[in-house]
Amino acid sequence: MRGASAGTVEAALDAADPLPGTYGFAGELPDGRLVRDVLGRELCYVDPESGAWAHDPDGLPNAEPVPAGHVRELGTGATERAWRLPDPPADGERPVQRVRAALDRALAVDGEKPAVDGDGLAVDGDGLAVAFSGGVDSAVVASAVDAPLYVVGYGDCADVAAAEESAAAMGRGGDLRVVALSLDDVEAAVPEVARAIGRTNAMDVQIALPLYLVADAIAADGYDRVALGQGADELFGGYAKVANAPGDHRVDADTVRGARREVLRSLPDQLERDLRAVRAAGVEPVTPLVHDDVVRAALSLPGDWLVSGGTRKRALREAARDRLPDVVCEREKKAVQYGSLVAREVDRLARRAGFKRRLDDHVTKYVESRLES
Repeated sequence: MRGASAGTVEAALDAADPLPGTYGFAGELPDGRLVRDVLGRELCYVDPESGAWAHDPDGLPNAEPVPAGHVRELGTGATERAWRLPDPPADGERPVQRVRAALDRALAVDGEKPAVDGDGLAVDGDGLAVAFSGGVDSAVVASAVDAPLYVVGYGDCADVAAAEESAAAMGRGGDLRVVALSLDDVEAAVPEVARAIGRTNAMDVQIALPLYLVADAIAADGYDRVALGQGADELFGGYAKVANAPGDHRVDADTVRGARREVLRSLPDQLERDLRAVRAAGVEPVTPLVHDDVVRAALSLPGDWLVSGGTRKRALREAARDRLPDVVCEREKKAVQYGSLVAREVDRLARRAGFKRRLDDHVTKYVESRLES
């Protein structure tokens, strides 16, 4: 079992508790059942023909993921849902304080002891670096740990500028390490990342590339874990399609809370991509902002504490003010594939290879060609 003890998981099954106080878990219970937490924050695959299972699909000829929130009987292959993500009513009572307390629990450091959940997942300590793009998500994580901060980007990208400004504002400028990418770096990583995540579509590859490249630089410097701000956008209303609900065609919901709920359904798929990309570089991801306590606090937020006016992730930004300077809490950022300029450079590589924009999904075709060659 990865991420929690078997005892914790068994108790969560008995109590039908989808959020038992962990950072996520997956693996085999003593009775031979496979299990994966409700948000898919850990990975678990099974080969239905042989019955073999693993945390990584490599080596399983017919690997299928155990669905998030499900239990699978290894012997029979029977799979059933064990948990559903809670859908509590909006609670406007002290929303900032609730989020702040949840962050404190997820990120807490007691003196020099590493912060852990009930089963020992460290979010601080030796061997840890932080993927830091200068936005509130990664800055909240960085605020809790004494660790180097890594930002990756091409040329004069927005992410490097944001990281430099935020690190300076936090008094952490000396901790920041800029990983300046070349076009050759991006080109060489494309097939590696596509193989690692098991996907070739343009969006997934472009998102995974900067994660892989920053993790690769962290591994090269001798660190074996990377702390990430993953999940904050999904939990706290960071996407434009959530902020624009119900007027955005990308969501069906007619409220901000409903749109956030739709986005959360995509989190297991996104985390699978991100975790596989980071692990392919040789480091272990640490994702404290998807701790069960943070998830529980976020789920009960009213819509106007997710998005208010032009401010997305309102509750998270307000809760972070006791940790971060206002300029960091208020910083707006592009998605990592755009802020790092990696998406632009992959598009450039595709066109240079003869896959013109007039072709349908030209970047995906380019990625597929790299795997074939």
